[in-house]
Amino acid sequence: MDIFDKLKILTDAAKYDVACTSSGVDKRATAGGIGNAAACGICHSFSADGRCISLLKVLMTNICAYDCKYCVNRRSNDTPRAAFTPRELAELTINFYRRNYIEGLFLSSGVLKNPDHTCEQMIEALRILRDDYRFSGYIHAKAIPGADSALITRLGMLADRMSVNIELPSQSSLRLLAPDKSKESIFAPMGHIRETIRENARDIVRYRHAPKFAPAGQSTQMIIGATPDTDYQILNLTENLYKKYNLKRVFFSAYTPVAEDSLLPAPDTKPQLWREHRLYQADWLLRYYDFTADELLDQQHQNFNPYLDPKCTWALNNLHFFPVDVNRAAYRDLLRIPGIGVTSAKRIITARRTGALRIDDLKNLGVVLKRARVFITCGGKTADGVKITENTMLRSLLSAKTLEQYRFGFALEQLALFDQPPTHPYAGRTNDNGYPDGLRLLL
Repeated sequence: MDIFDKLKILTDAAKYDVACTSSGVDKRATAGGIGNAAACGICHSFSADGRCISLLKVLMTNICAYDCKYCVNRRSNDTPRAAFTPRELAELTINFYRRNYIEGLFLSSGVLKNPDHTCEQMIEALRILRDDYRFSGYIHAKAIPGADSALITRLGMLADRMSVNIELPSQSSLRLLAPDKSKESIFAPMGHIRETIRENARDIVRYRHAPKFAPAGQSTQMIIGATPDTDYQILNLTENLYKKYNLKRVFFSAYTPVAEDSLLPAPDTKPQLWREHRLYQADWLLRYYDFTADELLDQQHQNFNPYLDPKCTWALNNLHFFPVDVNRAAYRDLLRIPGIGVTSAKRIITARRTGALRIDDLKNLGVVLKRARVFITCGGKTADGVKITENTMLRSLLSAKTLEQYRFGFALEQLALFDQPPTHPYAGRTNDNGYPDGLRLLL
């Protein structure tokens, strides 16, 4: 098998690893033109300053000793198999880099023979890149659960970011769908990476030229929708991962059916992209808005509302908290107002030092007034003509079309061109608040 055939197989097998987005373009240059775009292989990630970085996203091998039921690369799946040698992968990467196709490498792998052997292969590929070719570009390496901690350390010394896929949100789901993996084999390397990053930070202070271990930190990924785990369970796990392992990011991947199994959703099940989106929004609230998982969901409401983002749902569940006076509120309270983000909250804190703010001043500070105006006052005054009620809040948070869907409880689905729009059984039967009889305001 030539190296281009290996590249096609191993980049296609890597497409279910998230943390970046694939280009999805496959076209050849026109006659007389230069440059071809390939759907496989090149993906994009973003640096801390917002710059877009092109990465070669590829597996070391898709030959795997494990038989995870949800995975396209599982042992029992009939799919073309390939494996790079470390030298082949290093030369491929550096040749892509020299042609300005990529700026870095995203490397994962199936488990070839055993975790230690696979990790050694990845280490050798990165060593060739770093030492022989003196490549200093960005490298994101997936640690192999079950590999020896000394090998994890060597891999982290060569990579910029490391990640260990947590795969599924609970131990019971992992036992059911990935019997070759265990909670301990995933958390052990995650804990080792955390401790090594801490020790390395101390070494860098003491010794000027100390080598850096995974300077961009570690992240993880979990699959959403393959098991009955609720958003409440997923969000609590996410919060604990940030606290315990000091992760940079937790990525969510909506399950895409790639295999038939009685324990998995039906093959025609569509990926729960809206649910993935709500979890990313909630993840943002945990990391930057000082929310906790228990504030966003609880035992009675274990899944996010598909029509409202988590911050707006929290606002409607906590009407006693509003209105908030933007001239007196603490920074943490400002962050809880729909329409006010981190940047606009900081601007409000700075601006009100020089004088009291009016409603009209807020737009210039980046506040989304359409959302925020029904939740705030300025010096005790509300925006002109605004009455703080559930109905006015919903109208400020939802578009007319989404509000109609919300009121009549239409399920979120992709319609074909000639499908009739669904009619909800509660349509036309409303309660005193104008909502469908039998439906609560909040799901």
